[in-house]
Amino acid sequence: MTVPSVSTTDRPPGSGQGSPVRIGVLLTALLAACVAFQLNASMISPALKSMEGALHATSAEIGLTQTAFFTSAALFSLFLPRLGDVVGRRKVLTGMLALMAVGCVVAAFAHNVPVLFAGRVIQGVSGPVVPLCLIMLREEVTEPKRYGTLLGVITAFNGGVAGVDSLAGGYLSDHHGFQSVFWAMAVVAAVATGMVALMSRESKAPVTARMDWPGVVLLVVSVGSLLIALNEAGKLAAANWPLIALLVVVAAAAFALFWRNEDRSGHPLVATRHLRQRSTWALLLTTVLTMTGVFAVMNGLIPAFAEDAQAGLGMSAQQSAWWTLTPYALAGLAMGPIAGRLAATFGYGRILRIGLIGAAATVVLMILTLHGHSRALLLTASILVGITYAGIGNIVLNGLGIVLSPRENPGFLPGLNAGAFNLGAGLSFAVLYAVKTAAAPADPSSTGDYTTAMITGAVIMAVAVVTSFLIPKPAAAEAR
Repeated sequence: MTVPSVSTTDRPPGSGQGSPVRIGVLLTALLAACVAFQLNASMISPALKSMEGALHATSAEIGLTQTAFFTSAALFSLFLPRLGDVVGRRKVLTGMLALMAVGCVVAAFAHNVPVLFAGRVIQGVSGPVVPLCLIMLREEVTEPKRYGTLLGVITAFNGGVAGVDSLAGGYLSDHHGFQSVFWAMAVVAAVATGMVALMSRESKAPVTARMDWPGVVLLVVSVGSLLIALNEAGKLAAANWPLIALLVVVAAAAFALFWRNEDRSGHPLVATRHLRQRSTWALLLTTVLTMTGVFAVMNGLIPAFAEDAQAGLGMSAQQSAWWTLTPYALAGLAMGPIAGRLAATFGYGRILRIGLIGAAATVVLMILTLHGHSRALLLTASILVGITYAGIGNIVLNGLGIVLSPRENPGFLPGLNAGAFNLGAGLSFAVLYAVKTAAAPADPSSTGDYTTAMITGAVIMAVAVVTSFLIPKPAAAEAR
């Protein structure tokens, strides 16, 4: 039996602090949704190598299906949180999870790259699961320290499901083929769909309006064209540069029309005054740079290095998960609640920079120790990135999207920030793998291509540290 639908506009003043039982039930449902989404992002990582062989594909082609997932997630993230503000967040989140399950089934039936590509695109509808969950949580928890702690609990799963996702993905891939990974993901998505539908309350924005669909179309066309252009540019010498130029022109024209539409609309998707604020563009830029610099390092390059029989350690997919992705996820999960509370206590910006600097420094450590082929050093570096990025940087960036969003349009900034996360993740695979391909050494036992790609990631992370200083302080969300 579902909980009665309640709009935030119908609640009495001061009802934003829910009872412990109600918050516990809601938190359980939201965690199930976040776990289901995270499996789509990370459970497949240990299986990427086996997918190449099973589908007779290149690493670039498989990387493109990963990019397709994150590109799709980025585009749907642009407007689904706002749609939740208008028609109901529980309704939108339930629909997203159901479509995610459909995408998993499509990918499970894949016997070639195009079908896998289509499945990953459908799975991408789930892109804004985490921000929608955080918005729904904030409807029940308003006290800064408590919200910061619970924010950390939910967002910590966005860096990996305690390592179970990687271990299960590696085991299933090694023993039952990559298709079994998608079947497992489909089951979890179906369970999460039911839990959200039955265990959460409906809520909307305090002031709701009609959905700005013309603005949605123009923004999706603009961002989508730019993403496709960037992905094509990642092919370097093999890229279709006239097509890239055309896509950039289309992206610019669509964004100009979007800006004009938002200025004239009575119910804009995003008010242009909000786009001009540092709380918007500085946060989005920092998120994109952070993800571009670190995501493919931990979810692609490091597992691939661990499995590489010539240049790397020659592990199986399951062994690779044990030594890299599992400790990374466990460290992030343990650190997440602590980071959320520290951000609310000592300042979101200060804690964010600690995480970003630590993550960049750890990538440098990896670069310096790759040639040593040491499992212990690989394990240590994976734990450190788990603490600094998955446990601090990821948590605080997600939190800033919630606490800096304007009250009259609470889904606006979390949606754009979720798009920035997914955009950065997709760009990370496109850019870092393009660098790796371009730097491929004549000697297959050389680590030069991994090193060059990771240096690129570290430089991008350094730029993210600089842009993080431009993000304004969310004073209302920090304990006084």
